Amino acid sequence: MRLLIMGGTEFVGRAVADDALARGWEVTVFHRGRHQAPVGALDLRGDRTDPQGLAALADGEWDIVLDTWTGAPTAVRDAAGLLADRAGHYVYVSSRSVYSYPAAGSLTENAPVVDSSPDAEDVPYGEAKRGGELAAIAAFGDRALLARAGLILGPRENVGRLPWWLNRIAEGNRVLAPDPRELPLQYIDVRDLAAWMLDAATRGLGGAYNVVSPSGHTTMGELLDACVRVTGSDAELRWTDPAPILAAGIEGWTDLPIWIAPGEDHDTMHRGDVTKAIDAGLHCRPIGETVADTWAWLQEIGGTAPQRPDRSPVGLDPRREAEFLAGLTD
Repeated sequence: MRLLIMGGTEFVGRAVADDALARGWEVTVFHRGRHQAPVGALDLRGDRTDPQGLAALADGEWDIVLDTWTGAPTAVRDAAGLLADRAGHYVYVSSRSVYSYPAAGSLTENAPVVDSSPDAEDVPYGEAKRGGELAAIAAFGDRALLARAGLILGPRENVGRLPWWLNRIAEGNRVLAPDPRELPLQYIDVRDLAAWMLDAATRGLGGAYNVVSPSGHTTMGELLDACVRVTGSDAELRWTDPAPILAAGIEGWTDLPIWIAPGEDHDTMHRGDVTKAIDAGLHCRPIGETVADTWAWLQEIGGTAPQRPDRSPVGLDPRREAEFLAGLTD
């Protein structure tokens, strides 16, 4: 198989490249040159935000194109339009942020989505992803596969959610842990996402899929217990009811990554229906494996995860955490 990855050097794109190379595929990565291309991949350079940025793709044919773009939909429009007659399948890494908010729990791929356009420029994230979907569909029709991922975890994470928890727990002492321990989480290991997308594209699947684990594949308690275990930390998890946490202005998802207090926001992020993807072969590894492999990768690179320039760092300020914990009564 001949695979072209629009990206291919960071997190999701790199996981796809590694998987495809392990299968013996011919892999081409098209990127801006900010990071090294995977060993074994053909390295093409270009900035798709420039008028002539796709010049390196003027020639060539591929069985599958996989696009990780998160910016203006026009970039997907231009790339998909250029490649429509020279590629068999187009996989667009989309997001469940395309759904209209608030989204009901157990939302399926048929739930209402935000308004957008392939011709949109600088628009919010959800609209950008929906515009990218529409651009892929306009060029490839039913040969376009839309992988609506949610929370993505695993080695090479460049958003900082799981790396923050691992590093914080590795420091030890009392750690603010948000209740309930049994809170169901819905996420996807980046390697499971990569494998599913390649398998699905090989089979010729098209259309939209919610590509995350079933809700409750793990819980907040299982996740943080795994962090304690793999780091060998003596940290004491101080499980605390959501009410005082929120009253103190400590926010879920940003201050306490991954966690969202029970309610509408949690149901939107962590209770989606993934029956379609599971029926199409999605396999989700245990959370302990994801946590252990992410910790091993962090140790290999010195403990500090890379940070995407278009995302703000996450994690609770140590002083705020200490002040909050000091105010709790046992």
